[in-house]
Amino acid sequence: MTSFRAAVQAGEFLITAEVAPPKGGDPIQMVKMAQLLKKRVHAINITDGSRAVLRMSPLAASVILLQQGIEPICQVACRDRNRIGLQADLMGAHALGIRNILALTGDPVKAGDHPDCKGVFDLESVRLLQAIDKMNRGLDWNEKPLTDGATDLFVGAAVDPQLASWSGLQSRFERKLQAGAQFFQSQLITDFDRLEKFMTQIAAGTNKPILAGIFLLKSAKNAEFINRCVPGVNIPQHIIDRLASATDPLEEGIAIAAEQVKLARQICQGVHMMAVKREDLIPQILDLAGIPPITN
Repeated sequence: MTSFRAAVQAGEFLITAEVAPPKGGDPIQMVKMAQLLKKRVHAINITDGSRAVLRMSPLAASVILLQQGIEPICQVACRDRNRIGLQADLMGAHALGIRNILALTGDPVKAGDHPDCKGVFDLESVRLLQAIDKMNRGLDWNEKPLTDGATDLFVGAAVDPQLASWSGLQSRFERKLQAGAQFFQSQLITDFDRLEKFMTQIAAGTNKPILAGIFLLKSAKNAEFINRCVPGVNIPQHIIDRLASATDPLEEGIAIAAEQVKLARQICQGVHMMAVKREDLIPQILDLAGIPPITN
């Protein structure tokens, strides 16, 4: 399945959503949530140990979605595998029909539920992008031929337009472009003026789509938890106050997310929807934002 790549190349407004793999052997809840997003998103991101918390292999989870007729974007993080393991998984992904990859460095192990385990970090996201570019050209990391055929992976990267260091943001973005990133999904966005500045001063002219990260905040307490526990995120106090004063905080969170989708639509080429454990509400958010179902 390559409809996501086709939508990117056609310049469509892109919609992706994030779904976590199960913690255990039963994928039924993941599949249920993903099924609800059919015809509303171009592809579904399957996370790779997000926040260094144990979950099912994203490779296995992505295959399960493919079997359900749902196109995945398989996240691949460098935290847990060396370059041999990463390349092996990428070749396996290609063989199993997975074409979309999001190359990530990965969250530090100290942040997760196994803080005493050893992080690998043999590569980081830029060098992982470089490795995938080589594999797509029929070469391994050491530039030796892949004797049984090249891969055909459509690879993206993460970007954080709200990064405090503007020069660091520009340098990292340009390095990822040079390494072969074909699309970018952003971290949670709350400062849309900053996003617009990034789009006009850094991303302009690259012809690579930027998908703004839109996060469903369920309550003021949820927003405060994210500010406290998710590095690099700063949800403004006025949003927290709005959630705190709402009669129905979840409905208010849905309204805020829809407003943010509308803002993003004026600035960049897509949105990446995150609604942890409430992925079923993403269609409602898109409806409120005036985003129609996907017809192709």
